[in-house]
Amino acid sequence: MSDPLATIREIDASNQLDAVLSLPDQLRDALWRVESAGLEPAEANGLVVCGMGGSAIGGALARAALGDGLARSMEVFRDYELPPWTSPERAILCVSYSGDTEETLACFEAADAIGARRYAATTGGALARAARAAEVPVIGLPAGLQPRHAVGYGFTVACEIAALVGAAAGIRTEIDTAAAHLESARDTLVAGAAEIAEQLSGSVPVIYGCDLTVPVAYRWKSQINENAKRHAFDHQLPELDHNEIVGWTRDAEPAPFAAVFLTDRDQHPRQRERAELTANLIEPTARSVISIETEGETRVARLLWAVLLGDLVSLYLAADGGVDPGPIEMIERVKDELGRS
Repeated sequence: MSDPLATIREIDASNQLDAVLSLPDQLRDALWRVESAGLEPAEANGLVVCGMGGSAIGGALARAALGDGLARSMEVFRDYELPPWTSPERAILCVSYSGDTEETLACFEAADAIGARRYAATTGGALARAARAAEVPVIGLPAGLQPRHAVGYGFTVACEIAALVGAAAGIRTEIDTAAAHLESARDTLVAGAAEIAEQLSGSVPVIYGCDLTVPVAYRWKSQINENAKRHAFDHQLPELDHNEIVGWTRDAEPAPFAAVFLTDRDQHPRQRERAELTANLIEPTARSVISIETEGETRVARLLWAVLLGDLVSLYLAADGGVDPGPIEMIERVKDELGRS
């Protein structure tokens, strides 16, 4: 029997495929790591997750998964400074896989300056050293992954810290159940990803999300950027119906864009109506239009199902372009140049 993942393995010299498929194991291991850290509950009036790139997306996904379970605000911040409204009563979770992300380190220091309770999640580096010197709790992450492919760790840690500080109800059981769901759905996810990638071949993907799938759409976009080394874009409903849809005008200059709509059974009925209507309206000018409904019994399971599907799509697109999904030369060049300045 042929291996449906063979086309990816042929170009995947850095073995990103196994990292992507390890998502269920990451979820379980992350639950254990947070529990092993022995963190004490500490009430806060909200949670700010600070991180960049692959170290930030877990927080955004966690916020979406928690949904109505959020009792207090939870924000994800990607910059050098904390939001001006951040008070000492808020908890700050700084996530940097490498531990050396300069923006996250700056936020860690800024949180100290205002006296906010801090937490760190990292494999080591300057963040781990600074946190331990300040007696800030550190959730240790395993080394050896690309930051973007440690998403299961970032997601779970953010969910667990949100529960710890009283920002949300705990969802440990839902996370564990979601891991089992991903394992049972693996074969269908692989087959579905191959089919979607074939439909996206030669096009510029535009990923549309709404409610639960808004951060998933961004995840798809960024994974295609990094793994397939190609442009992709994302937007969300209903906002795109007030601006971006005009770019799909029939008599506009043709462009090789393909649209992917990520929908979920719990979205507002008008959101679903908008997704269907918008897909129909843009179909004449799109290279292709793909509608994907999340699968799973719980909000957490459906979100992570869509994440894993998108990650696999990005690897199939890398194979389609004949590029190794691992190297991220342009990002490293930016870091090197900034390091010299």
